Amino acid sequence: MAIKINQQITGFEVVKEEQESEKESNVVHMHEKLERPESLLGSTYKLKTPLTEHALYVTINDLVLNPDTEHEKRRPFEIFINSKSMEHFQWIVALTRIISAVFRKGGDVTFLVEELHSVFDPRGGYFKKGKYTPSLVAEIGDIIECHMKIIGLIATEEVDEHTKAFIEKKRTEFENNKKHAQISDENSNEASEFPPESQLCNKCMAKAVIKLDGCMTCLGCGDSKCG
Repeated sequence: MAIKINQQITGFEVVKEEQESEKESNVVHMHEKLERPESLLGSTYKLKTPLTEHALYVTINDLVLNPDTEHEKRRPFEIFINSKSMEHFQWIVALTRIISAVFRKGGDVTFLVEELHSVFDPRGGYFKKGKYTPSLVAEIGDIIECHMKIIGLIATEEVDEHTKAFIEKKRTEFENNKKHAQISDENSNEASEFPPESQLCNKCMAKAVIKLDGCMTCLGCGDSKCG
């Protein structure tokens, strides 16, 4: 709609649409040409599996982008894996260099977790604390996923209150029936918190699925299928 101006124009100002984009252009994003600073924030995770004689230590170093601003973000920059065992040295070095290169490339690097989880050991996986792990590479993926959740790169899926109450109820029923039982997995010396008759959950990969009231329910993540 046209507006008629009846008074004398005393001043004007040009509104620039580029002002917002100029502000965004000052924000630093992760990219492969970003130089490594003198120091990085790091976290080290211990990884002990039935497949290795010695523990592996996974260190992930993070770069803080746009510090002390509203755009401050912590992003993974590099990864190192060390161990006394030299059995897997060659492929571990190759894996860490490739993952570090993907980290520095920028963009959405969370796809790495799914890719590592899909690697299966031809000799078979193993159970650890009641959770099935298909390979050593997949467990490295678990550590990267855990780290990404800590720094806020992957959103943490929280179970709703109704599901929490349901799981707690089912746990209590089993605890009352087998209060003093301590179950050890046949492939691990670590105790399992779930009943021995539990089946493998296809969602969280924990050996925690039981059948109650005609429903197959996971005591770990709450996934339920009735039948």
